Amino acid sequence: MRSARPSAVASPHRRGLLLGGLAAAAGSALPAWAQGGGAGAVRIVVPFAPGGGNDVFARQLAKGLGELRRQPVVVENRPGAGGNLGTELVVRAAADGATLLLGHTGTVSINPALYPRLKFDARQDLAPVAMFASSPLVLVVPASSPAKSVADLVAMARRDPGRLDYASSGAGTGGHLTGEMFAQQAGVKLSHIPYKGTAPALADLAGAQVQLMFSVLPPALALVQGGRLRALAVTTPERLAALPDVPTVAESGVPGLAGFESTLTYGILAPRATPDAALRTLSAQILRVAAAPEFQSRLGVEGAVPLPGDAAAYAARIRRESAQWGAIVTSSGATAD
Repeated sequence: MRSARPSAVASPHRRGLLLGGLAAAAGSALPAWAQGGGAGAVRIVVPFAPGGGNDVFARQLAKGLGELRRQPVVVENRPGAGGNLGTELVVRAAADGATLLLGHTGTVSINPALYPRLKFDARQDLAPVAMFASSPLVLVVPASSPAKSVADLVAMARRDPGRLDYASSGAGTGGHLTGEMFAQQAGVKLSHIPYKGTAPALADLAGAQVQLMFSVLPPALALVQGGRLRALAVTTPERLAALPDVPTVAESGVPGLAGFESTLTYGILAPRATPDAALRTLSAQILRVAAAPEFQSRLGVEGAVPLPGDAAAYAARIRRESAQWGAIVTSSGATAD
């Protein structure tokens, strides 16, 4: 009698072995960090000089991720061209999960409009991994200013169009474009005075050499608490715990400013072709690290607030901010080229 033909359907045990082998093969194709172990350092590129909020956040993330994955995670500062040098380095890097970018609203959502001759577009050439924080701005004036509120400041600007100078840490920065958006929505004309950094801008503001500024929170807060500056408003939708008595710009009652909001978002991005499985793994790891009390405390010190979000949430945020700031760049004529 002819022996029975082997079944074309594998037994449950055989199927388990086959599926296990396929999973192992798929796993081995991913970079070591996506498998939760292995050797080889991962670098987080910060497109700015050491010492600022971007650098601080990157180093906190690197510390937590290194402990979580039990392998080296290093921070590499690549400043220059408004953050474009470091951003392009990551755009051109191998999509193997070894090179990541500390993303910021300026480099990801503003620069593509501000630098029209860039040979890359961070929005198209990088894949969002996760966002973890946002940073508000505070509208400050010299302590000697007659403006006690946003409404006072707008009235002053209307009496003398173009006579009020507002400082920023540089052309094309969040503070610069927030001032442009404020002027447009309030229906006033302000004159922009760019500085090479926040510290010299705030120093001249405290000395009443300029009349107002939209500043990142920590350095301005110290001057407000020291009595050298007056905080008129914050740019967030809700008031801040650090300045509970300071209203939002939207609360000012000035026509046109009812929906005013300006915050800067921080997150991590990778080269666009990085495998989806690797991106999902890293996204979960980043959000886990960012939820730790030590990381949350550091955000507070730097004047940032938690804004956890996965890749889809971060991508949506980038699209919204790109539309918002692209319109401001176009209408104001701002350029950095």
